[in-house]
Amino acid sequence: MKLHFLVILSELAFLGVSYHDYGDALSKSILFFEGQRSGYLPADQRMEWRGHSGLGDGWTASTDLTGGYYDAGDNVKFNFPMAFTTTMLAWSVVEFGEYMPPAEQRNALVAIRWSTDYLLKTVSQPNRIFVQVGDPISDHNCWERPEDMDTARTVYTVEAPNTASDVAGETAAALAAASMAFRASDPGYAKTLLRTSTRVFQYADSYRGAYSDNSNIRNGVCPFYCDFDGYQDELLWGAAWLRRASNDDSYLDYLQNNGKTLGAEDSTNEFGWDNKHAGVNILVSKEVLEKSMYSLESYRASADSFMCTLIPDSSSSHIEYTPGGLIYKPGGSNLQHATSISFLLLVYANYLERSSRSVNCGDVSVGPSRLRQIALRQANYILGENPKGMSYMVGYSNAYPQRIHHRGSSLPSVKDHPQVIACKEGSIYFNSSNPNPNVLVGAIVGGPGEDDEYGDDRGDFRKSEPTTYINAPFVGVLAYFLANPNIS
Repeated sequence: MKLHFLVILSELAFLGVSYHDYGDALSKSILFFEGQRSGYLPADQRMEWRGHSGLGDGWTASTDLTGGYYDAGDNVKFNFPMAFTTTMLAWSVVEFGEYMPPAEQRNALVAIRWSTDYLLKTVSQPNRIFVQVGDPISDHNCWERPEDMDTARTVYTVEAPNTASDVAGETAAALAAASMAFRASDPGYAKTLLRTSTRVFQYADSYRGAYSDNSNIRNGVCPFYCDFDGYQDELLWGAAWLRRASNDDSYLDYLQNNGKTLGAEDSTNEFGWDNKHAGVNILVSKEVLEKSMYSLESYRASADSFMCTLIPDSSSSHIEYTPGGLIYKPGGSNLQHATSISFLLLVYANYLERSSRSVNCGDVSVGPSRLRQIALRQANYILGENPKGMSYMVGYSNAYPQRIHHRGSSLPSVKDHPQVIACKEGSIYFNSSNPNPNVLVGAIVGGPGEDDEYGDDRGDFRKSEPTTYINAPFVGVLAYFLANPNIS
């Protein structure tokens, strides 16, 4: 019976037809961010098992650094991936907001603002950037709820002339992208975001280098969110978003003059919190395809090359797929690649369609519909069309991960267990085989391995831990397929 079911699913996927409730998945993918909130929670908090946390963040630096998001299943605020998460949430609204029901567009803006309000605090002082709150070593040594947190809330700070081009460049991108998302509903806030983005980018460009090269930062961010791929992509990413948000020709000049030296033409087959080159190329390609800005043609050529790496029958195919059809890259948290690449596929498909263009991949010509079919296959795999027959989004469908690697979800809530659960007292819950007591609705876990297997094991964080940057691009993907469920 299961075999027949999977055959039917594969035939539906081939035909570009889906039975999924993309509206439900979209709503839940945004709701997830409320479970990741740090700070003082508002009265309309919908993830009711969460409570206030991190209310003293920043006091050791005599500044208010409350708010923002915990990146994953721990209680640390890593600004590098948080800023990327924010950029992708904002890009989801900018590119696909028109497809979102009004209530969900509002919820998406709330999710963005929870982060941008925090990011504005981190760059509020001249020539100083707060890049992280929380000592990850002491945090990871404990299994405790964010509401009980008693580990060191170390504030990691970079001051001029020390380098932070990666975090500053990504923060500039996030604020610029968010300024576009808020332009219609809150123009005053949008102006603040864009003005701040301009100043933060100046820091990024003036003091070039990685934040993890600073001796006072390295031990706090590595090996978790080191800048492994260099800071150059974040400079181009920040400039590209400032160009898009401001239409200022100085950023156009920056992209033209710095593209080659900052690696815009380097081949890449990934896009995520550490490597933005594919995103830069696709974002900038909009100017070439829709505005005939041919001085940026090299970015479009690189965007085409990236797309060709995703086409299995292309001679330049580089991406590995699991037997069940999932994009796979080794290293853990694999679904971050599936969601972020799917997002780029849909964005580029729209740019190509509006300009009546296709991508030439050697002997294969690839049009917008082919790119959308690949993205649809990834989305549907995540939502349940896979060999395990389970959704990898918590709370979506009847079968989903029950034992995710997430402190707040796996420990009794403060509502049910108001007494403090100390650092090591949480171990009994970590080691339990019981399902998590609190459902982190909308969380997308790291996902299955290259063999499509998933063991639902809390201890296997590479597969069972959700992250904000897995969810963020999927918000845009789901918005698109909600409005366009059947791809021809």
